[in-house]
Amino acid sequence: MKLEEAKLQFIQAWGKLGSEWGINRTMAQVHALLLITPESLTTEEIMESLSISRGNANMTLRDLMGWGLVEKQLKPGERKEYFYADKNTWNIARQVAKERRKRELDPVIKILDELSKVEGNSNDPAYKTFHKSVKDINKLAKNVDKTLETMLKAEESWFWGSVLKVFK
Repeated sequence: MKLEEAKLQFIQAWGKLGSEWGINRTMAQVHALLLITPESLTTEEIMESLSISRGNANMTLRDLMGWGLVEKQLKPGERKEYFYADKNTWNIARQVAKERRKRELDPVIKILDELSKVEGNSNDPAYKTFHKSVKDINKLAKNVDKTLETMLKAEESWFWGSVLKVFK
């Protein structure tokens, strides 16, 4: 397989994987293109490489910058904006975990904390079942949150060493 074909396959696979994680396919494909390109790219170069519209490219790049996965760069003497993605996979994983935590886990924990305070008759089976379920899910969510917090603060070698110890 030649490099150009491999690049296209990677971009397609990353796009599919991104959509499995709840990320827009185009967003994942633009990220993939920037990951495998050594230099930063302009919006026009991204549009041409992926056959996407300017509006789609601009919106996608804004989203990627919002996620902290892409940086805008300005080159001296040029009016064009360039975009670059960090190539360090550990940094990418931590940034995605941080964003997913903020967008998904934090709101769930907030709701579960509120639902944990619901009042009712402790002899009522419906109340007992509701209270236990909410309490158990809240405990699980907070354990996941603690694990994510550890990952976000950890160095890659320490984190994976700790995870592998669990499975031994």
